[in-house]
Amino acid sequence: MKPRFLLATLSLSFCLCLPVPGNGQAPHEPGLRAGAALANITPKLGVPLDGTISQNGPAMDVHDELHARCLVLDDGSTRLAFAVVDSTVISREVIDQAKRLVETRLGIPPSHVCISATHTHSSPRAMVGLSDEASHREYLDFLAIRIADGIQVAANQLESAAMGWSSFEEPRFVHNRRWFVTEDAPRKNPFGAEGESVVMNPGRNGLVKPAGPVDTEVYLLSVRGPAGAPRCVLSAYGLHYVGGIPRGTISADYYGVYAAHLGELLQAGRQDPAFVGIMANGTSGDINANDYSQPAEKAPAFERMEMVGRSLAKKAAKTLDTLTHQEQITLAAAATELELAVRKPDEKRLAWAREMQAPKNQTKTLSRGQVYARETLCLADYPDTVRIPIQVFRLGDLAIAQIPCEVFAETGLAIKERSPFRDTFTIELANGYYGYLPARRHFDLGGYETWPARSSFLEEQAEPKIVEAILELMHQLSLKEENKAAAQ
Repeated sequence: MKPRFLLATLSLSFCLCLPVPGNGQAPHEPGLRAGAALANITPKLGVPLDGTISQNGPAMDVHDELHARCLVLDDGSTRLAFAVVDSTVISREVIDQAKRLVETRLGIPPSHVCISATHTHSSPRAMVGLSDEASHREYLDFLAIRIADGIQVAANQLESAAMGWSSFEEPRFVHNRRWFVTEDAPRKNPFGAEGESVVMNPGRNGLVKPAGPVDTEVYLLSVRGPAGAPRCVLSAYGLHYVGGIPRGTISADYYGVYAAHLGELLQAGRQDPAFVGIMANGTSGDINANDYSQPAEKAPAFERMEMVGRSLAKKAAKTLDTLTHQEQITLAAAATELELAVRKPDEKRLAWAREMQAPKNQTKTLSRGQVYARETLCLADYPDTVRIPIQVFRLGDLAIAQIPCEVFAETGLAIKERSPFRDTFTIELANGYYGYLPARRHFDLGGYETWPARSSFLEEQAEPKIVEAILELMHQLSLKEENKAAAQ
């Protein structure tokens, strides 16, 4: 099974706008401008919701609409764009297509556009080659166009703005889901090996201690328009998703609840122009909302995502009340690509996969072994190496790192600790999807996030290489700003 890529026959129906010079902006007086917009990306019912591992079936209902939530910033010489998309994951091919449309329409180069997935699990997995169904392929085309539409509409809304940023702590909803367990706890991986030290989502028995830290910080980037009217808040929190959503139901999860409720709190009845709330996923590859050290609690469908989203929005609104905004903010971007090896199966693993794989005419749900046999055969057809995009934006003294993986909390904390900027946060699942990114030590511990599959395939040294690349880009941007200040 070879990984397939977006067909060249993408049906692109859009209004062509001639690009403007520079980094995508027409000349204007120095000073910050900003625009924000929503683009509805809700799929048709029937589109598959399956992932590389999960078997969810088709979309059968819509609880709340999915959106690409977009923000464009312009300081007079540089323009940056964000699109935070209510999607589980998005292949780089889809994102690159959206970026090409943005560059054609607005002149903003791909390195200045951050497109990320929230990781709601109640949405299509926007992965190229994941499904042969026509509805899946059509949705990928549709998604690329709608993301570009949202960024274009946000650019159309550009107006004088002021910006500020801050953060608050919220430890209640972030818990490491990887636990060391006792020797008598079940620890068999899908390939039949026994004795891994760590188990993901282990239940309540046989627990020893979590296998990593959590990041309790919720970051807020606030944009206000003329007369101080709230226009947009771009937030980031390291919470994987909340769930509690019936199978087959479309929902933006707590990310959508947060965005809507924050708008209600900040708008205070104002409708024009509309406020855009955004919650991006921070570094949450090993984090969820379940505290396994405490008894399990049952809740009705949608209740927990509502509680988490509303609680975060209330704290955010209170923090924003005390925030100072600035009208003169310098923007910059830096980007690179890393070539990383793929953890491809050896002959022994391939022989196991061929024996374990499901018959072609099987209609029942695949067993865990059959799922990983399929994944093993998929990885065998992957290239030996892949090139992944790494980006950093600078907004004054704030750096925003962007990594196209599901990043563990300890990695996000390390980036913040080593950053040369006063303030730093990371957006994961940004500009592509390349699976989990465990730190090297986790491969010795085992657990779901380390098992070779399309959900986890980068080399074991990928995490330190990516961290060093992020820090190098940050130092480039920091030095550029220091040289600019010295010249003045």
